Amino acid sequence: MGTTTSAAAEPAKVKDGPGAPAPGAGRQGRPRGKRSMGVQNAAGWLFSTPFLVLFTVFMAFPILATLLMSFTDFGLRNVTRPWEANFIGFENYTELFGDEKFLKSLFNTAYFVVVGVPLTIALGLVVAVLLNNGIDRARTFFRVGFYAPVVTTIVAVAVVWRFVLDPSDGLVAGLFSEVGLTAPDFLGSGTLAMPSMIAMAVWRNVGTVMVLFIAGLQAIPAEVREAARLDGAGVWQEFRGITVPLLRPTLLYATVITTIGYLNVFEEPFVMTQGGPSDSTLTVSLNMYREGFNFFHMGYASAMAYVLFVVIMGITVLQLRLLKDNTK
Repeated sequence: MGTTTSAAAEPAKVKDGPGAPAPGAGRQGRPRGKRSMGVQNAAGWLFSTPFLVLFTVFMAFPILATLLMSFTDFGLRNVTRPWEANFIGFENYTELFGDEKFLKSLFNTAYFVVVGVPLTIALGLVVAVLLNNGIDRARTFFRVGFYAPVVTTIVAVAVVWRFVLDPSDGLVAGLFSEVGLTAPDFLGSGTLAMPSMIAMAVWRNVGTVMVLFIAGLQAIPAEVREAARLDGAGVWQEFRGITVPLLRPTLLYATVITTIGYLNVFEEPFVMTQGGPSDSTLTVSLNMYREGFNFFHMGYASAMAYVLFVVIMGITVLQLRLLKDNTK
């Protein structure tokens, strides 16, 4: 009886040899690591399902449908019967480049980008340098002030700017009248309407660029600046030889996102000028909206959207290559 008790008290020996379970295996001989990994993958897919459903329904499917639609004459009659749209190949794309209105909108968009992006980047850099180094008091107040237009809805901003630029009762008209002059009709002039919208866009977006540059400036080691000053470098030499080269990745990133945003400009002309006067502020996005939702030329508008997509993709790839080449 004592022998039986002693044998029961001994711990069970692990089986050795070819039939022994693998290290870390459970009772069935399967590795616990693989089983737990499978559970984690299943849980990950389960938690990702809502995003995947929403992305498929509201992003992937519309993108694919728009691409297919661009090769058809899809119009208002096909909204309830899309299968009746006629396949016309590349006819929409070839028609685009013979459409004077589209070419005008493409030129206006290029004008907006070529003028607006450098102004936004330059002003944002200047403001960031001043707020990072030159202003000691109320620094937070100025940062919030410059960033406030970014978080303000574009409709509210456009309404305020329309009032400011109103030739009869606007703020600018009042300033002109104080010195005995008559204010020009900024938004009613084919020459001044686009520069006025660019000024508003720069004012609204400079806060985003400022935040990026402040982060980049604060990442520059203080030792590098001190070494330059000990070598006798002045303020301009330090800015040109140290600040700008070390800010190059931030500079190009800010340029990329600003360029993409300005290529898609829509709200400013839609709210302020409706593309006028004489299509002088008609952009590709606004033209696309008109063709699709005013005239119901859905196939033609879809082709316009993909032309703009190719332009944005090409410019973005070029800028990212510049970023890669200069940050090796």
